[in-house]
Amino acid sequence: MTQKADDIPGVIAPPPLIALATILLGLAADWLFPVFVLKILLTFYVRVTIGVAVVACGAALALAAERKFKQAGTNVMPWKPSLALATAGVYATLRNPMYVALAMLVGGIAVALASDWMLVLVIPMFAVLHYGVVMREERYLERKFGDDYRRYKDSVPRYGWPP
Repeated sequence: MTQKADDIPGVIAPPPLIALATILLGLAADWLFPVFVLKILLTFYVRVTIGVAVVACGAALALAAERKFKQAGTNVMPWKPSLALATAGVYATLRNPMYVALAMLVGGIAVALASDWMLVLVIPMFAVLHYGVVMREERYLERKFGDDYRRYKDSVPRYGWPP
């Protein structure tokens, strides 16, 4: 496939905006309909420790994934054309580390801030990422890279757990 106007995955929105919307909606819901489950179950220090640890792991995963994209010589932004397949490093065990990292970042922020609704909204956020971003990217990558991508897809789990 040559680089043309249709040489993009057609994701519904930039994934960082999807995460930001989740954070903002979660905070708004906490303000409008407070629940306090995380505040009751976990002390402030435990929440912050868990939240910071999860955010740090998510950030490390995202940075490792971004580094491998750059080493492969492809675009990091999913609304730009893919120039090569990234299959080394973290991509050897996980096809979508950036989206797993994004969920970890939002989940960690939710725990640290004791935002019950934000934590709940990680589930629909991940569904939006899955159907609005990941599935579109996979169809695009199959069209663009054919059998190379299909072999990779068959050998590496999408989110790290076996199909």
